Amino acid sequence: QVQLVESGGGLVQAGGSLRLSCAASGRTFRTNPMAWFRQAPGKEREFVAAISWSGGNTYYPDSVKGRFTISKDNAKMTVYLQMNSLKPEDTAVYYCAAGRTFPVVDAARYDYWGQGTQVTVSS
Repeated sequence: QVQLVESGGGLVQAGGSLRLSCAASGRTFRTNPMAWFRQAPGKEREFVAAISWSGGNTYYPDSVKGRFTISKDNAKMTVYLQMNSLKPEDTAVYYCAAGRTFPVVDAARYDYWGQGTQVTVSS
C-alpha cells in the first residue's frame, strides 16, 4: 500500500550540501512515521533521521545532528533530507523508509523501503 522513491543524490565536495527527496504513494502515508537510512559498501544499514507522520517530531543520531534536517510535506506526500557540511564519511546509498512507531532506529522495524539514491562526497 506504500511505495517510496528517492531522488536528489549526486556527487559533491566535502563541505557542500544536498537535498534528498522521497516521494510516497499510498493511502496510509499520513499515518506512517518516516525515516532515512544509509548504507556504505561493506557496512550495515545505518539510521540517519526519523520524523513523525505529522512532521512535528524529529530524531537524529549524533553522527548527523546539527548537519542534517529531515522534513516532510504531507500535501505533496514527500519527505526531505537536507544535508549540509557533508563529509566523505557521509558517502553511501541513502534509503527512505516508512514504519509504524516513532522513533525507531532499527531498520528491521520498518515496513516499506525505497530503492535508494547514491550520495558521494569527495575530499
